[in-house]
Parts: sequence; C-alpha cells; structure tokens
Amino acid sequence: MNWQICDIQPSFLPALRQLYLETRIQTFTWIDPSIFQLNNFDTATQGEGLLIALIDGQPVGFISWWAPDDFVHNLYVDVNFARLGIGKALLSQCLTQIGRPATLKCLQQNQNALSFYRAQGWAIKSAGQSADGNYFLMALDQ
Repeated sequence: MNWQICDIQPSFLPALRQLYLETRIQTFTWIDPSIFQLNNFDTATQGEGLLIALIDGQPVGFISWWAPDDFVHNLYVDVNFARLGIGKALLSQCLTQIGRPATLKCLQQNQNALSFYRAQGWAIKSAGQSADGNYFLMALDQ
C-alpha cells in the first residue's frame, strides 16, 4: 500500500476533523466519547505545524507540533491503517523540522502509543495530570 506525506491543504480539513474524532473515540476508551467534537481538530492544531499522510488522495494520518517548544502535540493514524509505518514516517518527518530535545505528552493509559514512542527512542522524563488522565512527558534527545 502506497502512501505519501504532504503539507496540509484546506480541502483535507473535513476528513482530518473526522479522522481526529473517530480515532480518539476508538483509542481513548476510558474517556466519555460525548466530549469529542468535530471542531476539536481545529482547536488542537491551531497555529501548529502540520503534516498529513495520504493514501489514494485521502488523509489517513497526521502529526502536528508546536515549533517554539520543539513539542510534538498530536500524532494520529486511522486505525484501519495502523502498523504500516505511517506514524513512524510522520514522526520522522516532523523531527526534521524541530530541535532537540523534542518533547511530547502521552497518556499513561495509551499503552500502544507508549510502546511506539519507546521503540522510536523516546524516554519518559516525568509524569503529570490532565483532564484526559495521567500522562508521561517524554523526550527525544538525539
């Protein structure tokens, strides 16, 4: 299956909003799904760098980051296209655009994401709490 990574285009926004909504409902099963809304994508990525992954011209994943803090904010891949290397490719491309140490927050209950980030060389630096649950602050120094 061929996919490509590209910059955000306004025409992709409806599909990205839907992807963000559905992926969070499917992943964050411990959170009341009624709090997730289509417009959450716009709020969560406002002012951030953003790359998307496409298959046959349709968004299947995205990554966003806050460049001033070298902070990876969002990384989501449609569950139907998980484990194909899309998340790794998005993360790698993002990391070429931010400095080190790069940081991110990962919810502790999201074991798949924690395993993914550890496999990519990220290390847990501290822990904290958010409205969505306990999280780990992770860093990549290289």
